[in-house]
Amino acid sequence: MKYGKFAAVYDGLMEDIPYEKYVEWVASHVPSGKLLDVACGTGTLSQLFAEMGYEVTASDLSEDMLTVANQRFQEANQSIPVLQLSMDNLEGLAGFDIVTIAIDSLNYLQSGEQVRQTFREAYEALNSGGHFFFDVHSVFKVDKVYMDSPFVYDAEEIAYIWHTEPGEAEHSVIHDMTFFVRQNGLFERFEETHEQMTFPVDVYIKWLEEAGFSIESITADFSDQAPDEESERIFFYAKK
Repeated sequence: MKYGKFAAVYDGLMEDIPYEKYVEWVASHVPSGKLLDVACGTGTLSQLFAEMGYEVTASDLSEDMLTVANQRFQEANQSIPVLQLSMDNLEGLAGFDIVTIAIDSLNYLQSGEQVRQTFREAYEALNSGGHFFFDVHSVFKVDKVYMDSPFVYDAEEIAYIWHTEPGEAEHSVIHDMTFFVRQNGLFERFEETHEQMTFPVDVYIKWLEEAGFSIESITADFSDQAPDEESERIFFYAKK
């Protein structure tokens, strides 16, 4: 997927995401180490991990996202290697203590086999005893919460109208977004269509175990609580 203009507005749209809690979650289990931030987007989380002292490598499939990430790292005087890679093909990367796939990035994969391959790639990238952290949308969020669209966002520089509809696959959603971004006093309009897919928790567990991981914890919604039927974001911590 090419994100184009979306990369330029991504950080504004994600400003309510508690990235610091994500870092705290990882640090509470693994306080240091060599970390691969897969699907890093514009690099917000990579930057925070680096500030905490982790040795960070950032990867993403989108050249546009990586351009923004590189600029972020340069402005912060951080030396973070950046790689353009798909999360289901990490091209033989190895030697990491930690792999993260954050903020529902895994849900952009378009088949169960891609998810399974991503788990295998993460496993191979980790040292023995390495740690794997990721989160996904719950089935409840995809099937119920997202179907309450349209959603509207209106800020000083950015506004959007966000429509959703079920995708062809079970537990999938199509996001159709129309953006209005202020440019030199005028608003430029552009459109984006994204598709996401998720799976029940027990399916993710099965695939993680097939890849060789042991499950350390499964929690929900940036808390230490186990998921319930109306949890919206599920957090997995697994170990090689």
